[in-house]
Amino acid sequence: MARARKRDRLRWSKLYTFSCFHQPHTDEAAGPAAVSGSPVGGPGFSRIVHCNNSILHRRKPLKYPTNYISTTKYNVLTFLPKAIFEQFRRVANLYFLLTAILSLTPVCPFSPVSMIAPLAFVVGLSMIKEALEDWRRFMQDMKVNNRKVSVHKGDGEFEFRHWEDLCVGDVVKVEKDQFFPADLLLLSSSYEDGICYVETMNLDGETNLKLKRSLEVTLPLEEDETFKDFQGVIRCEDPNASLYTFIGNLDYERQVYALDPSQILLRDSKLRNTAFIYGVVIFTGHDSKVMQNSTESPSKRSRIEKKMDLIIYILFTVLVLISLISSIGFAVRIKLDLPRWWYLQPQNSNKLDDPTRPALSGIFHLITALILYGYLIPISLYVSIEVVKVAQAHFINQDIHMFDEETGNTAQARTSNLNEELGQVHTILSDKTGTLTCNQMDFLKCSIAGVSYGVRASEVERAAAKQMASGAADQDIPVQDVWESNEDEIQLVEGVTFSVGKTQKSSIKGFSFEDDRLMQGHWTNEPNSNMLLMFFRILAICHTAIPEVNEATGALTYEAESPDEGAFLVAAREFGFEFFKRTQASVFIKEKYTSSNGTTEREFKILNLLEFNSKRKRMTVIMRDEDNRIVLLCKGADTIIFDRLAKNGRLYEPDTTKHLNEYGEAGLRTLALSYRMLEESEYESWNAEFLKAKTSIGPDRELQLERVADLIEKELILVGATAVEDKLQTGVPQCIDRLAQAGLKIWVLTGDKMETAINIGYACSLLRQGMKQISLSTTAGDQVAQDAQKAAKESLMLQIANASQMVKLEKDPDAAFALVIDGKALTFALEDDMKNMFLNLAVECASVICCRVSPRQKALVTRLVKEGLGKTTLAVGDGANDVGMIQEADIGVGISGVEGMQAVMASDFSISQFRFLERLLVVHGHWCYKRIAQMICYFFYKNITFGLTIFYFEAFAGFSGQSVYDDWFMLLFNVCDRIFDLLKPVTYMAYMKNKHARKGNTIKWTSGML
Repeated sequence: MARARKRDRLRWSKLYTFSCFHQPHTDEAAGPAAVSGSPVGGPGFSRIVHCNNSILHRRKPLKYPTNYISTTKYNVLTFLPKAIFEQFRRVANLYFLLTAILSLTPVCPFSPVSMIAPLAFVVGLSMIKEALEDWRRFMQDMKVNNRKVSVHKGDGEFEFRHWEDLCVGDVVKVEKDQFFPADLLLLSSSYEDGICYVETMNLDGETNLKLKRSLEVTLPLEEDETFKDFQGVIRCEDPNASLYTFIGNLDYERQVYALDPSQILLRDSKLRNTAFIYGVVIFTGHDSKVMQNSTESPSKRSRIEKKMDLIIYILFTVLVLISLISSIGFAVRIKLDLPRWWYLQPQNSNKLDDPTRPALSGIFHLITALILYGYLIPISLYVSIEVVKVAQAHFINQDIHMFDEETGNTAQARTSNLNEELGQVHTILSDKTGTLTCNQMDFLKCSIAGVSYGVRASEVERAAAKQMASGAADQDIPVQDVWESNEDEIQLVEGVTFSVGKTQKSSIKGFSFEDDRLMQGHWTNEPNSNMLLMFFRILAICHTAIPEVNEATGALTYEAESPDEGAFLVAAREFGFEFFKRTQASVFIKEKYTSSNGTTEREFKILNLLEFNSKRKRMTVIMRDEDNRIVLLCKGADTIIFDRLAKNGRLYEPDTTKHLNEYGEAGLRTLALSYRMLEESEYESWNAEFLKAKTSIGPDRELQLERVADLIEKELILVGATAVEDKLQTGVPQCIDRLAQAGLKIWVLTGDKMETAINIGYACSLLRQGMKQISLSTTAGDQVAQDAQKAAKESLMLQIANASQMVKLEKDPDAAFALVIDGKALTFALEDDMKNMFLNLAVECASVICCRVSPRQKALVTRLVKEGLGKTTLAVGDGANDVGMIQEADIGVGISGVEGMQAVMASDFSISQFRFLERLLVVHGHWCYKRIAQMICYFFYKNITFGLTIFYFEAFAGFSGQSVYDDWFMLLFNVCDRIFDLLKPVTYMAYMKNKHARKGNTIKWTSGML
């Protein structure tokens, strides 16, 4: 059985750039050094794993940690010392600890109980809160540690064990929809070619499935019994936090095989669409990559909390001042009046009130006064605020108005420390794709062989029509609102029309294309039908998607790496080219209109696949068709593809460029498609270089692969371009408009082209009619000579200076400016000698759009705004590329969209739709700020009043250090009244609402309440 399967096994190792390959046979004694250039065995690459022999890793010299994990802050032994240390890191608690200690001495005016009990109550309450939070973390850890997985116990038999009992070297069997218990080396799977599909949402937030594949040599390990005599040694890198790299090798059956990330299954990722896999444990517990990445989020404190600390320091200064006054008054009265007050003289005089030594008595009285007037400082303020903030966070979480019915998600306050900061936001920095838009692509238009197809309008075009209609209405020209109009089309300029009627919604998700010239096989009647055929095949073949059949409905869906790719496959299906099956080495397409016999199933053998990444900005598939021709199919950014066109492949470049500009102005996302026919000899020669680059091990492997890819991705023939629409989320224009009315500055940071970003800005009301646009750009290339770079920088500086002068000379007080800058110009603008000029100009503009920005630039812009303005900044995004921006801002808001949860996991607050940001800021932010501010003012007022009455009494009591209140009254004030202090603000904030919020109006707030 196994032998038959081995004969039929496909040679997948010639395909993917992420595949692994074994090296030729080497002497076993050579060990890892047999792999040329391998760093294995050197510094940082010293880990040795004996497969199926875990007992060797439980003792020295290896002795790797167990698979038990703990994310708690405390344990049974460390809770008391660590929790007490945490409590007395606060200056106020440290002060009250000192007074509690002094209460045991004769200088204290109160009984020890009245001083110790309040402190014990407040500190104890905070410690109980800490213990409960840590207990929840402990229970979550136990739930994970007690999960079960099937482990090889010997003689080809498997048994279930808890995750925490796993050891390095154990062989495990993981079944479909289960999480991987540790970092594993994939040995085999339920698929013959050893592939499996993995969901990594818990690691990187991405929802698309990743393809993993085992080494070819371990494919026979396909059943439990085959592991009876399985032995091997893995030598690899030491534990580290890099999720996307792995260097190592497997010594198996006297040969050494190179390992890379495509064979590694990381802990907390999930097995999908695969019945089972076998794997050997490499990293356990806190050595696993996910635990190596579990760092704490940046600590953020609200401005109101910082101001509260300042007020406490001021009150402490007042306390010391009035204590000095009291001690001086006491010393004077002791020296001058006590000898005459025979009725007040103690029977046994002591140094506390010795008239012969008034200075010493005054010093002791200073300590007494510091304790006596200590009620100026509210002992329970911190814990009271914590309780109130938790209640406010609960109100945010339970707000039905921020519930997304489509996803079932509610708003989440992931931290309660920044509630009131929501009411002080000055600048919002937002991503576009997935944040302002849905990140659910619809195939809308295309350009093939220089001809544009698709007659439907994009949202940007409809928004432009609406604004034109509004402009006509302002001029008293009767016009119907295009959103309410029953007309099927509207004319923008002479001879150009598009449909905007109520029939815009498509019944096919991902496909809003409408043009009879291509539908129902009519494309075969077009003049360039051969180019149309190639275009459709590129859509159907050049991808990494996985087809899935819904067992209930029989419908075919696609697990694609990006929404764009999914839209392309849906479009190809609607055009008659349905991708329905993928094997390890082939793609199968059902073609409807290419044969007179009706639907025809065709197999295209995939020879190589060069993946898309943000640096390459293109993807290539090399395939062999049924006529035994080798064809290279390439899709990517238009600038990248155009640079690689052959001289005879530029026939349609002028018309395609024109269409791409039109699509960009319509707010559509575009890609260019191309192909190349390869000769057998040319391919074989290139493939040998490609295999050599792929089998190399070392830090320059990626550079070698990129160099080899450039050798084949040239001399392309342009076929056309696609245009997909990423629709705006519901309510985005209204939300941005109301936030602008509330006085907030809004910046959009996007990777789109400038034309696309501008038109999206109009569609979402970020840019409005009548706004004066300022565009900053430079023509400098990615790598320019030093003199050219200097010239580009000087040009940009001149543009900024001219724009700033134009803004200053503007006489219309209602004039609004919008600043648009591209990524290359932004690189110069963020340099030290120019960033202040850029920021000063941006501050004068109502809206700012930064185009073609990288994730790093997003974080740098956020830091510039935060530090340059000194006001509260809020960053909102939905993808992994927004994490830096979210963590850099004063407040980070994550959108739980289709790009995964990494942005949400890094955020302080999460929402499902951008439109909920309005309510989060102008309602909850307003309420939280006002309630916290008034509560703090109330606490300070109450304690200052209470403390000053004691001081006032002292002036009439000879500064004797006696309290006007009974000790038990003081105790009840500090303990029982603190309970009521907690209940009163909570009750107050539950019912105190702004009348404008009840009416649904926008609230405009200020940041000077405290």
